[in-house]
Amino acid sequence: MFKDEQFWSKAIVWVSVLVPVLVTALVYISPPKIAMGFDIHLLPKIHAIINGSVAILLAMSFYFIKQKNVAAHKACNVTALILSALFLVSYVTYHSLTDPTRYCGEGLMRGVYFFILLTHIVLAAVILPLILFTFLRAFTGNFDRHRRLARWTFPLWLYVSVTGVVVYWLISPCY
Repeated sequence: MFKDEQFWSKAIVWVSVLVPVLVTALVYISPPKIAMGFDIHLLPKIHAIINGSVAILLAMSFYFIKQKNVAAHKACNVTALILSALFLVSYVTYHSLTDPTRYCGEGLMRGVYFFILLTHIVLAAVILPLILFTFLRAFTGNFDRHRRLARWTFPLWLYVSVTGVVVYWLISPCY
């Protein structure tokens, strides 16, 4: 299924361009007024839980590969990828149905928040193709290239996951 690396590489590039464009467009589109069957403002807390879970899975994955437990490493990474995809769908849903939340903090914390948010956003866009190419290399059996790319993917993905939780924690009083 993953043997046609050229096809999958092109698909990864397309997805890696379309996702940030879609997320950016959400800033400029007014949300529709739709009555939901649940409190949609619970989603940011769920997003933080997902991000925290991904961070834990990535740490476990790193531990398992250092122990040469490839099966557990793979299970953690596939689960982290699935959770990250669920996060992305939920994030886009939330931001397409709600107005943006403005940060309400002041002073030094305002600067800290915006620094963390900016690095989180930029690296979230950067990490998507890195994650997908790292997975592609593993699934095609190209483990040398997988390892070289994973050395960059792991810390960046972990940073994005952890800062996702921190951003939620810092902005949650503003909801």
